[in-house]
Amino acid sequence: MDKKDELKIIEETQQVVAQMKLDDLEEDPSLGEQMFDCDCCGKEASLAGSIAYSDYRLCNDCVLLAETGFALGKLKSVDDLIKAMEDKRLEEICNFIKKDNISHNN
Repeated sequence: MDKKDELKIIEETQQVVAQMKLDDLEEDPSLGEQMFDCDCCGKEASLAGSIAYSDYRLCNDCVLLAETGFALGKLKSVDDLIKAMEDKRLEEICNFIKKDNISHNN
């Protein structure tokens, strides 16, 4: 697969994943306000555009990473992405703990 094909796959996947989020919000606007902690990146995100992959729920940004990785043959399973994002997820958890400590000390 050449770079041109890869770019086309990436652009198409971006459009599909962005549309998923818009469709979710159109169907149920409250999904934009319903939050969860992404099992992949650790960030708090809205349910709109998120997907459950087996035991994991991924935010729309991580869905984009997963689906692009699958389409390009870079990921075989969502577990591959979860492992690759471990440092990012731990960083988010640490940031949450720091913010929580600061808010409790003020």
